[in-house]
Amino acid sequence: MGNQFVWQERFNIGVDVIDKEHRKLFSIMNRLIVFSKQEDKSQWVCQEGIKYFKDHAMKHFTEEEAYMASINYIGFETHRRLHDNFRRKTLPELEKELAQTGYSPEAVSHFLGVCAGWLIGHTLTEDHAITGKTKSKWGNLLPQEDQTALGQVIIQLLYDLFRLEARVISECYGGEKFGDGIYYRLVYENKQGEKWEIILIFEEKLLLNTVGSIMGNQTDELDVMLMNVTRYTAQQFASRLSEQLFDSDLYEIKEENLLTYQQFENIFERERLQNSLLFNTGAGYFAFCVVASHTNQNGMESSIKAENAITEIKKYLKKDKVSSKKKILVVDDSSTIRQAMKELLSKDYQVAIAESGLSGIRSIVLDRPDLVLLDYEMPVCDGKQVLEMIRSEKDIADIPVIFLTGRVDKESIIKVISLKPEGYLSKTLKPIEIKKSVDEYFEKLKNA
Repeated sequence: MGNQFVWQERFNIGVDVIDKEHRKLFSIMNRLIVFSKQEDKSQWVCQEGIKYFKDHAMKHFTEEEAYMASINYIGFETHRRLHDNFRRKTLPELEKELAQTGYSPEAVSHFLGVCAGWLIGHTLTEDHAITGKTKSKWGNLLPQEDQTALGQVIIQLLYDLFRLEARVISECYGGEKFGDGIYYRLVYENKQGEKWEIILIFEEKLLLNTVGSIMGNQTDELDVMLMNVTRYTAQQFASRLSEQLFDSDLYEIKEENLLTYQQFENIFERERLQNSLLFNTGAGYFAFCVVASHTNQNGMESSIKAENAITEIKKYLKKDKVSSKKKILVVDDSSTIRQAMKELLSKDYQVAIAESGLSGIRSIVLDRPDLVLLDYEMPVCDGKQVLEMIRSEKDIADIPVIFLTGRVDKESIIKVISLKPEGYLSKTLKPIEIKKSVDEYFEKLKNA
């Protein structure tokens, strides 16, 4: 999670009663994040802050549902189902974890990660869908009874494999980051080319407490052997669950990937989910997601095969330990540019990518970068608007932004000069020149 949970004007949907409560919820969540980092704050302060957040969330859901009913919103039942899941399942389960652990830092982190991620994602998609600005991403969600039944199957599997007493946290998991995790993706395909995509998300401590414990691991870090065992365990897990979703005898695994959180988040932004469940196993969090008719594979890591498995796992684990590197966010609607920049910069920097202006803002809110490389021309929300949003919020206003653009004409520069970008890099420059400019920027910063 980032340093602050920041309200952005672009979160407004244009309905006063809804926008007002959104701003209040964002403000409460931001204060909770601040409280969680202050050791002198008592448990009582956290309890009261969380109760305050819950009361306002319930009030907001009631008002929003009344508005949707008043305009005969076509997606009302699906939207209310998301609200019901959050208020009747997610919040009570998170509160239970807080109470059982005496408001431990880990439980508070889980609460903030799940609630903050849910609030951002829900506001940017489902709430904007009320006014037709976006499409709901839950249009393909399985019926409630099917979701619940699958959840029970997973709970039984977790018990059979690891003797874990798991509980469902959410039946509409929206990709919220609940801690350091491993994101494992399997693509199944039949002879007709029809595909199913299954993603399993393991909190790192869950793997250490289960697979690691069985192997007798004495460290608190993932290694190649543990990851390899996890892969095969995950395949067995997915195979058992695939029987509940499709005729698994007709499908075989065609692709296997270890994803970064950013890649996982991109899947959530572009795909409509059929199934998405989040569990607290008592030993760590676990999530299970399913997408039918998988189409777009842009931005995925190399597929893991027998001959390259060890190499790919080593790369993944190494990538997972780059927190000391400066973080760069590349915001560009071109997948070619995004991948080219990632390949160019990943050796020396921690690189995240976003495919739209709004996606970029969300990435900044959740994981503050040290530098943003921003495309000027993008649909819906262009580079100038993104920079205006950044500069308008005091908590992120100082984030440096360099335009990476095909437009470096005088007129374009004049339009944004008052917003104080750090500079402009033309996409026509040679890659080595772009890399040199980024290196020089950080070197200058270090010597300042």
